[in-house]
Amino acid sequence: MLTGGCYCGLVRYQAEGSASHLVNCHCSICRRTSGAPFVSWFTVPRTAFQFTQGTPTQFKSTEQGLRCFCPDCGTQLSFQHVDTPDEIDLTICSLDNPESLPPEKHIHMESKLSWISLADGLAGTSEANSEE
Repeated sequence: MLTGGCYCGLVRYQAEGSASHLVNCHCSICRRTSGAPFVSWFTVPRTAFQFTQGTPTQFKSTEQGLRCFCPDCGTQLSFQHVDTPDEIDLTICSLDNPESLPPEKHIHMESKLSWISLADGLAGTSEANSEE
């Protein structure tokens, strides 16, 4: 079981089963909503996920994308897309043990900041923006 939560501990979650789509997303929306140069995500089936403590705040970042974050400390926790209602994406670094799910590739490389130099050997792809 995967467990995690926000920085301040108000919101906690758990996910059962196998994680998939372990990525570093460089899209401008992830960057702007996190204040970071990219965000690391993993995906689980929606039925295998639940918030176990606290109630996150929801933010509709586009017509297709819904993000959840802690209302107190602001930690971004999840992303859901209208085209994939059976899945939920979770931020790898909100896990209690983020070392257990290293990203497998970089996505939205067309939006990568020019001052980011990647030397991790992971493949990079340009994909249509996940929220547009």
